[in-house]
Amino acid sequence: MDIAVKSLLLLSLACLASALPDLAGDGKHWAVLVAGSSTFSNYRHQADVCHAYQILHKHGIPDERIIVFMMDDIAENSQNPTKGIIINKPNGTDVYHGVPKDYTGEHVTPENFINVIIGNKKAMAGIGSGKVLESGPNDHVFINFVDHGAPGFVAFPSSTLSARDLANALKKMHATRMYSQLVFYMEACESGSMFHLGILPSNLSIYATTAADAHESSWACYYDRQRNTYLGDVYSVKWMEDTDRVGTSESLAKQFTTVKEEVKTSHVQEYGDMKFSTEEIQEFQGGVSGSRVESTLKRITNFGAGALPVKYPCKDSVASPNVPLAVLYHRLNDAETEGEKIEIRSMLAEELLERNQIAGVMENIVKNASSANGDLAHTILSTITQPRDFDCAESVVDAFSNMCYNVAEVDYAFRQVYALVNMCEHTAFSAEGILSSIRTVCGH
Repeated sequence: MDIAVKSLLLLSLACLASALPDLAGDGKHWAVLVAGSSTFSNYRHQADVCHAYQILHKHGIPDERIIVFMMDDIAENSQNPTKGIIINKPNGTDVYHGVPKDYTGEHVTPENFINVIIGNKKAMAGIGSGKVLESGPNDHVFINFVDHGAPGFVAFPSSTLSARDLANALKKMHATRMYSQLVFYMEACESGSMFHLGILPSNLSIYATTAADAHESSWACYYDRQRNTYLGDVYSVKWMEDTDRVGTSESLAKQFTTVKEEVKTSHVQEYGDMKFSTEEIQEFQGGVSGSRVESTLKRITNFGAGALPVKYPCKDSVASPNVPLAVLYHRLNDAETEGEKIEIRSMLAEELLERNQIAGVMENIVKNASSANGDLAHTILSTITQPRDFDCAESVVDAFSNMCYNVAEVDYAFRQVYALVNMCEHTAFSAEGILSSIRTVCGH
């Protein structure tokens, strides 16, 4: 093909990709992206959110309508060998460049997140960028949350958000007509519990998908030996690589089916209003499909072979709670000197000891609250129940965080929240009895 013709074609396609198609009724696209964790060991969460931003930005959603929460302690971290660069897959391109830093550091809190999505501009004045959702009744909203979870809770760097508080915020958004339709993608352990059992009503025009059901972990993948960490989470990379690969012209239902089939490690779920799941994902992730442009160019010109995104298998996936152990095992296998091996074995021993101590504290709390009823204690420690009594669950989780371990900061402590929820849901326990046991065991 003549170079001038090829250049003209490229220019035409670029022009095609520059305009975001309008939604019905002059509606606009809005998005809120949240990485709720901190520290380099949770690299993958911020990498997921940065990748999500690149997708929305590439597909035409302007930065003024994308709001990003992330600790921002990864890109320039001393453990990052490629300063200022974050990747989300093996040999991946930088996904950190250009990401808006609306709320970082101490501003990444559940309170700020709630105020942002309900459009409480007054509450956010003087905090971060101050941006909030200013969406209206014709607009489409996309929310993507990535972090650790527990039955009925998700974590932020220093505190937690309950399913009840999230549901109440979403109901308020609906009541104040802040959207026409809203899509929520959540990556977290037990993420299904945030929408399960009617917590998310089906009449709010909200469609949600989650990385896991209400009883299981989500999984990390793409271990990187240069960075000694996992680059992504299985559910997150699967939905984003699907969008990268096929563009935004497929339906929400098709993307859900694709991701559900490709995620072999957990049970991807969907909740809420299924009526609009047949709509194209461009209605929520933006309407400009860069991969379709590339595909069209390749077909017409036979030019740019290999330009389409590569589909990577997640063969090295690991349950999210076991990531710290898996990283240390990888490092031990890669260690070249006996001195390095001794140091890493010591770190492994410390990690295992801390886990045993945390589990022991929770076991003592349960046994104390169970009045030495061994069968009852065993039931509480060996099952997972969904929270319905959030007055109890929120109060005892807060108490455990304040008196024993901050569950938002100590990942393995967050794994013990299920036992507190179980006690709240069992008729043999009262909230005050559980609180008393926490005070007794943790010395306050």
